[in-house]
Amino acid sequence: MYQIYESQRSLMEPFSDFAQAAAKMYGNPLTPLGQTPFAQRLSAGFSLLYRLGKDYEKPAFGLQTVMVDGVEVALHERVEIDKPFCELRRFKRFTDDPDTLTTLKGQPAVLIVAPLSGHHATLLRDTVKTMLRDHKVYITDWKNARLVPLSEGEFHLDDYVNYVQEFIRHLQTRYGNCHVVSVCQPTVPVLAAVSLMASRGETTPLTMTMMGGPIDARKMPTSVNNLATNKSLDWFKNNVIYHVPSNYPGAGRRVYPGFLQHTGFVAMNPSNHAKSHYDYFNDLLKGNDVSTEAHRKFYDEYNAVLDMDADYYLETIRVVFQDFCLVNGTWDVKGVNGKTEQVRPQDIKTTALLTVEGELDDISGLGQTQAALGICSGVSASRKEHLMAKGAGHYGIFSGRRWREVVYPVVKRFISEYGAPAAATKTETVTAKPATRIPAHAAEKVKAGASKTVRVARKRAVKA
Repeated sequence: MYQIYESQRSLMEPFSDFAQAAAKMYGNPLTPLGQTPFAQRLSAGFSLLYRLGKDYEKPAFGLQTVMVDGVEVALHERVEIDKPFCELRRFKRFTDDPDTLTTLKGQPAVLIVAPLSGHHATLLRDTVKTMLRDHKVYITDWKNARLVPLSEGEFHLDDYVNYVQEFIRHLQTRYGNCHVVSVCQPTVPVLAAVSLMASRGETTPLTMTMMGGPIDARKMPTSVNNLATNKSLDWFKNNVIYHVPSNYPGAGRRVYPGFLQHTGFVAMNPSNHAKSHYDYFNDLLKGNDVSTEAHRKFYDEYNAVLDMDADYYLETIRVVFQDFCLVNGTWDVKGVNGKTEQVRPQDIKTTALLTVEGELDDISGLGQTQAALGICSGVSASRKEHLMAKGAGHYGIFSGRRWREVVYPVVKRFISEYGAPAAATKTETVTAKPATRIPAHAAEKVKAGASKTVRVARKRAVKA
């Protein structure tokens, strides 16, 4: 199937290029074609055809400057660690203003762990840009598996966990310690990585912020969860795993292809995408440049997908969505030294934990991320918080207006509040739903749903 898809893409490429050229010719009033009847409508139609048929490459982050306390600061993007399947990318900030430079030096370091679930790390561009105002920012930039030669070996979920540990240690060596923000899929391997570090007695990050991830995929299952649980692992092996064609560096590697993932993304809300493209056509006719450019930017990002290594993908399905190994305490991870260790989130003692969920999230249901508060029983209730972003969908908790105005202020305050190391003390184990502190806009909903056990747990935490 992969080879058939590549052949089809190659066949469509000249037609897509023709559509792009025709859109420009009909759209230019100075050309003869641009002066014909229905020229504008033809231009819009060819432009839409080009957008539907073009090949979408990985976008660039494209971040050049950021405002810090009212001062424009230059950004330099560079790779600090280059692994076979991932780059640790840093956004270094530069300024010649002495006061701003002092501010930059005093700001905390944050590792943003981007998802390896189909899209590129550039999907978190807004997350990065917003956090750069108040933090030193690093991000995991996962590589497209079809571009990784077979000579680099396989990539497993255990390797993902080991990568995260290595990146955390890198920031700790440079800055003394760091904060970790995981978005969606990486909440599970990040929690595993920090748990393993805690079990060995290593220094763990000052805070963990987990956003919209399937910590416990049994809670409020979505269509994504249902697909993973209703199909056997053999079904996934036989129906979605293919070999990379010979025209890529990773030829022969077993992958879950990006084009299949993209089909799945679109199939979740086909009517919304159809309406979006129809609106794009109408905006072209109206000359609404702002809306058409917003459409292009969104789909340039949304349609750019990557292949995932088959071993990693299948292990994620089994560990996270079928066996629920993390919450059941049955997950064993193989380290770089070949030694297997059990993931024990209860061993985390000194890392403050914030969980964030979107009220309308259709990928990770409500309660799935918040479950981390319960299984991290070694962290005191006073160092745990939960935010339910009202009106936000899955992407809204890390991108867009609700991210900037509702979620980010809480994340910023949380990182600042727990920026100092905590003493490792014996803490009360919270077996019920942990006590949470949330913004006022969600207080009434939480108050209405609070159980008696939660109130008892809060009183005990205060006494302790």
